[in-house]
Amino acid sequence: MKTRSSAPRPPVAGLDARRAALALLDAVTVEKRLLSEVLLPRTRDLSPEDRARAQRLVTDCLRVIDRCDRMLGPHLAKRPAPHVMNALRLGVCEICAEGEAAHGVVNAYVALMQERPKSSHFKGLVNAVLRRIDGERAKWETLPAPMLPKWLRKPLIADFGKATVAAMEAAQARGAPLDLTVKGDAAGWAERFGGVVLPTGSVRLEGQVQVTRLEGFEAGDWWVQDAAAALPARILAPEPGMRVLDMCAAPGGKTMQLAAMGAEVTALDISESRMARVRENLTRCGLAAETVVADALDYVGGPFDAILLDAPCTATGTIRRHPDLPQVKDGTEFPGLFELQEHLIDRALGMLRPGGRLVYCTCSLLIDEGEEQVRDALARHPGLTLDLDRLRIDGVEPDWIGPEGLRTRPDFWPELGGMDGFFITGFRRG
Repeated sequence: MKTRSSAPRPPVAGLDARRAALALLDAVTVEKRLLSEVLLPRTRDLSPEDRARAQRLVTDCLRVIDRCDRMLGPHLAKRPAPHVMNALRLGVCEICAEGEAAHGVVNAYVALMQERPKSSHFKGLVNAVLRRIDGERAKWETLPAPMLPKWLRKPLIADFGKATVAAMEAAQARGAPLDLTVKGDAAGWAERFGGVVLPTGSVRLEGQVQVTRLEGFEAGDWWVQDAAAALPARILAPEPGMRVLDMCAAPGGKTMQLAAMGAEVTALDISESRMARVRENLTRCGLAAETVVADALDYVGGPFDAILLDAPCTATGTIRRHPDLPQVKDGTEFPGLFELQEHLIDRALGMLRPGGRLVYCTCSLLIDEGEEQVRDALARHPGLTLDLDRLRIDGVEPDWIGPEGLRTRPDFWPELGGMDGFFITGFRRG
C-alpha cells in the first residue's frame, strides 16, 4: 500500500513580502497607524527587495481599497475579521490591479491564513473568493475611482465642487511618479534617467525605482522632492548671503534648495530624529546649514531677511503619495492644526526684519489651511502685505494663482502625472 509522503511542502514564493504587507495593512486600517511609522519596524528583517515589494503592495492596495471592497462585496455574506479582509484586499489588488497570476496569489494568502490559529478556518473562504475574483478581472476597469472618506470629501466639495473633487480622486488613484530636485543640469539628469523635465524645473521619473541605487544619489547630485513641494523655495528665491530661516525644516528638501541657492540657512525643527535626516541629507549633498532642534513657537532668533514656513498641516494634498492618510485620519485633529498655523505665522512675522519676506505654505487641499489663513493673518497684522508677484515663476500657470496665493492640486498636469496639492503665498512685513 502506498503511503502519503511526509516531506515538507515547498515554500510559497513571495510569502515574506506578502506577510509583511498584510501586517502593514493591518497596522494602518486596524491600529490606525501611519505607514511611515510602522514600515521600518515591521520590515526590518526583510531583504531590500522584499521590503520594497511589501511597501509597494500595501501602498497600491491602500490606493484602491475602495475598489477592492467593491469587488469583494458580492462574494461575502458578511465581512470577515479585519486580518482576513485585508488578506482578501491584497489578493484582489494583486490579481486585478497588478495583473498577477491567480494561482500564486491564492496559494500565498491561503498559506498566510494557516499561520494564525484564529484565521486558519478562513483559508477555504480566501481560496474560493480569490478564485472567483480571478474570473471577474474585466469588472475591475469598470469601477469608479476610489472616493475620499466623507469627512474629507464633504469640505472639499464645498470648496471646489463635485467635478473637481472627482478629478482629484482619479489623480490620487493613479499614484505618483518620482520627482527629483537636481543641483545641476536638469535636462542632463532627465536624459540619464529616461525622465522628463517638468515646466517648473523638477525632473520626473516614471515606473518603479529604487532611489538609493540611482546614479548621483551617493554623490548628492539630487534629492527626492515632489514638484509642488519644490515651489516654495523657488518662490522665496533668496539672494546669496541672505539670512533665511526654514522654520519647519524636516525632511530637508527646502533647506537644501535654499542652501544650494547660496543663502545662509537656519533649519529649525521640533523633532531630533527628523532633524537627523536633514543633517544626513545635507552631508550627502555637500550643502551647509545651521540645524536647530527646538519648538518653533519658543525659538528666539533673527531678525531674518526671509523665512520659509511649511507649516504642520493635514497633509491632504499628499494622498496620491500617502494613501494611508484617509484610513488613519478622521478630521478631529484639524481645528488644532488650524490654530497652530496661526501661531506659527505670527511667530514667523516676529522674527522677520522690517521689509523681510515670509513664504507660507501647506501641503493641504483645505481652504482653512490656505486662503483662510491668509485673510486672518492680514486682519491680525496691520501693515502686512501680500507679495503675489513672486508667485509667478516659470511653469506656474496664471490660473493657479488666486487673490490669496498659489494653489496646486493633484489633478493639475494630468498628462504629466499630476502633482501634490499645495497652498503657497508670500507676505512682506511692513
